[in-house]
Amino acid sequence: MKLGVNIDHIATLREARMIADPNPLDALSIVKRAGGEQITIHLREDRRHIQDIDALNIIYHSSLPINLECSMAPEMINIACELRPHRVTLVPENREEVTTEGGLNIIDNDDMIRLTIDRLHFKEIEVSLFIDPTLENVERAKELEVEWIEFHTGKYANAYAMLYSHLPNTHHNIPELELPRKELADIIEHELVNLRTLSCDAKELGIKVAAGHGLNYQNVIDIADIDTIEELNIGQSIIARSIYTGLEQAIIDMRKLIQK
Repeated sequence: MKLGVNIDHIATLREARMIADPNPLDALSIVKRAGGEQITIHLREDRRHIQDIDALNIIYHSSLPINLECSMAPEMINIACELRPHRVTLVPENREEVTTEGGLNIIDNDDMIRLTIDRLHFKEIEVSLFIDPTLENVERAKELEVEWIEFHTGKYANAYAMLYSHLPNTHHNIPELELPRKELADIIEHELVNLRTLSCDAKELGIKVAAGHGLNYQNVIDIADIDTIEELNIGQSIIARSIYTGLEQAIIDMRKLIQK
């Protein structure tokens, strides 16, 4: 299982003071040295962390493949086509969200999705769709002829966090975090079975499977046991741990968990 390291939150720290430090570009050699196989960045429409110049420099200088997450907004696809990263992962965006709240709606807006995928493929860019784990989405991804899907693991991660945390619930917009412990455990088990089943279905259809969102050092092990998931993209928990251990050690610690 490959590890894609999302370095967005290095830029988040920089933007908090609106200065030049820390520079996410400096993370490239560290990620490679620590065993990361991919750099993931999300160039948001609101530019809250990664900026255009970051994306340009990272794609130009990285010796690792770059997975550029972005919305389907024409402006963002224009940038992606110009920069030509190894892969573009199409994600939904809501300006008011703290982080991505769910998967991309690939059932509706057929013309826009197909046009976007065709544009990226014309530039020889791999395309991945960040989707909720449903059979309908997997089958739709096959129709859209993308190389990858990435399952949104937020529901699993949210339930896991509440079940095993003694902290008070501050995530009032996440319904599953208000549930009794037995129901939380059931959600976790259901999501794991669902991810295992759907990743097998996708593989049989010739689609490569990644997963990400909310994965950390506590909840990643069961996801890593699903051998039909080829890649995990993890950012916030790695950057958070790096404050105490350094980035290289934080990545090494995660690699040990997903390759046990």
